[in-house]
Amino acid sequence: MTTRLDALKTHSLVVADTGDLEAIQRYRPHDATTNPSLLLKAFDLPGYQALIAETLAAVKGEGGDRQQQVERAVDRLAVAKGAEITKWVPGRVSTEVAARLSFDEDASVRKAHELIERYERHGVGRERVLIKLASTWEGIRAAERLEKEGVQCNLTLLFSDAQAQACFDAGVFLVSPFVGRVSDWYKKETGRDYAPDEDPGVRFVRGVCERVGRGGYDTVVMGASFRTTGQVLALAGCPRLTISPALLEELAAAEGEVARRVEFPSAGERPRPLSEAEFRWGHNQDAMANDKLAEGIRRFDEDQRTLEARIAERLGA
Repeated sequence: MTTRLDALKTHSLVVADTGDLEAIQRYRPHDATTNPSLLLKAFDLPGYQALIAETLAAVKGEGGDRQQQVERAVDRLAVAKGAEITKWVPGRVSTEVAARLSFDEDASVRKAHELIERYERHGVGRERVLIKLASTWEGIRAAERLEKEGVQCNLTLLFSDAQAQACFDAGVFLVSPFVGRVSDWYKKETGRDYAPDEDPGVRFVRGVCERVGRGGYDTVVMGASFRTTGQVLALAGCPRLTISPALLEELAAAEGEVARRVEFPSAGERPRPLSEAEFRWGHNQDAMANDKLAEGIRRFDEDQRTLEARIAERLGA
């Protein structure tokens, strides 16, 4: 009997939402994605201690003040982990630009260049990497510039139709609309639970897929931030799904067929690109999207600061 994970893979490319190499080796996803939160979780894993020690020793040897060493260490660890992950996935690894740069287009582009250069020094070409940026107006503009240079991007923290449309207009390679965080907001607001087909997060991602199809855009849609396997299975047919190890384990342990739940309409007339004012107004009109984008940036930054503090502590030991 086929496992639900294997059956799901016939409809969608599965991406591991983790930096844990053991989980990646176990579930054999096509791609993997990292962010400061996942790096922080991996910081205490036994399998990464040699890599961390080697990276921190190299950073110390390069000199500079402690803050410079910490910032270099974060980038070097992210890239070193990403480079190791590329040995175990056939596709790409997403590596995130710091959340504190979410409103600085030029700084985001510079950081992306630095990350790509570090990957190339590890022998990993840019075709194996996606630069992960928050779906702010500035982040989308940075992605547009990078895509024109041949650096492909993953636009994350995507919660509104305006964000999705602006990403399509910019020609970004991949967008990551969030499921679980959308559902969390509506559950808190309404006090009710939702069946998968009624789930606001599931319906939002289906809507993003429909928008891609209608506009004939090349952007890949990757559903993200799942809370349950029900949400995952309700999006079978979405081109990519990034799933946590806990949910991958549930899917791998269950047997059964998985039906395709997402279909793409035929392309029609493409809308004209959104202006900055239209983007900001459209996003502003969605209370959930405003709340979750701001919260998501803050949470990623908090985890980045915690990671930096842990690194500073290790450097000073």
